Amino acid sequence: MKKTGLLFLLFSAFTFAQQSALENKIDLITKDKKATVGISVLGIDSGFKYNKNSDKKLPMQSVFKFHIAAAVLDFVEKGKLSLDQKIVLNNLNLHKNTWSPLRDKYPNGNAGVPLSEILEFTVAKSDNNGCDIMLKLLGGTKTVQKFMDSKGIKDFQIKYNEAEMHKNWNVQYENYSTTKSAVDVLKKFYDGKLLSKKSTDYLMKVMLSTSTGLNKLVEQLPKKTPVARKTGSSGKNDAGLTGAENEIAIVTLPNGKHYAIAVFVSNSTESDVINCKMVSDISKSVWDHFNK
Repeated sequence: MKKTGLLFLLFSAFTFAQQSALENKIDLITKDKKATVGISVLGIDSGFKYNKNSDKKLPMQSVFKFHIAAAVLDFVEKGKLSLDQKIVLNNLNLHKNTWSPLRDKYPNGNAGVPLSEILEFTVAKSDNNGCDIMLKLLGGTKTVQKFMDSKGIKDFQIKYNEAEMHKNWNVQYENYSTTKSAVDVLKKFYDGKLLSKKSTDYLMKVMLSTSTGLNKLVEQLPKKTPVARKTGSSGKNDAGLTGAENEIAIVTLPNGKHYAIAVFVSNSTESDVINCKMVSDISKSVWDHFNK
């Protein structure tokens, strides 16, 4: 056997052993947990793939704000919207019984806040009012669905806004994605196949500033690791069921390379602490795999 062939076989065996080690770690993390855990990892530069329950259509919750923001920026590129245009905030769009740092900043409303600020609050702080304001500007969820369909994003569906999800627990299951779809859309985003370079750079910067979910994907990663991410969480219903504890991200490694990761914890009767710890532990295992 030629030396190059032997080296290839040795490298393949080493890679397989590494992947098996990662699978074993993740299996231990999710073992005996009363939850459906969907996981996908995609090495953006290496092509590495890991999937577990990656074909299950699970509720996104606020992860869909990434897709909505991308659709808004597509409208900006087409001249249908402008990031500088002013949005009037009042009691009609600043609902009280929902997560809204935007409302907290403008408790009395505002005569004109730039769309860029609405988008940044929606993505980086997961603002629910900002989300529905942007959907209204787009003409509804169908516009987001049409945009994602046009980009070849499979196994993704969006039908309802935040206000509608708040009224009916079961509605969240109609806003779904697989984790494989989530990492695929992140790779298209990173590769510039979703938006222009200007819009990609802008949204990436916003995602890097995300302040929610510090006990999930980023918790055990080295401080100052660049992680462009979007979180999603349903909370618990009266029966103690968590519909979704999710996060998607593009992680930058010390060597400058990247991977996309999506972890969706769904239909869980575990505590919030255990749900988030699963996401955190899976993230650390993936990080260790890429940094061996």
